[in-house]
Amino acid sequence: MPKEYSRSQRVVEQIRRELAELIRLEVKDPRVGFITLTDVEITPDYAHAKIFFTSLKGQEGLDEVQKGLRRASSFLRRELGRRIRIHTLPELHFVYDPSVETGNRISALIDVALESDRHYADEAGGEGETGTPETDSPR
Repeated sequence: MPKEYSRSQRVVEQIRRELAELIRLEVKDPRVGFITLTDVEITPDYAHAKIFFTSLKGQEGLDEVQKGLRRASSFLRRELGRRIRIHTLPELHFVYDPSVETGNRISALIDVALESDRHYADEAGGEGETGTPETDSPR
């Protein structure tokens, strides 16, 4: 049986979807390009929404991206009000989400560790092939 979603979860998903489209198609500020919305959190009274984003540039130029988002927030809120019909339209607060960068860094560390393990396994296996195994050595 499909899981039922609460009204707030549906509103959060609709806000994320509409803001992503607005940022992609309507915001002309070049500082705001190349961002991805990762999550939205909304207060129970729908007064405030935290919009989590990540940038393809990483933390490089993050201050400029945040300035551009702050500048565009009133436009985004107004356009969001035209697209979503809810009693209270939340004030938008944009927050940088470093989780993608952190995930990439952890993934790279895991790859290095796996490669190191393979290297040591190859060295250990290579010695056994070139040398005589201990069980076959004369006593």
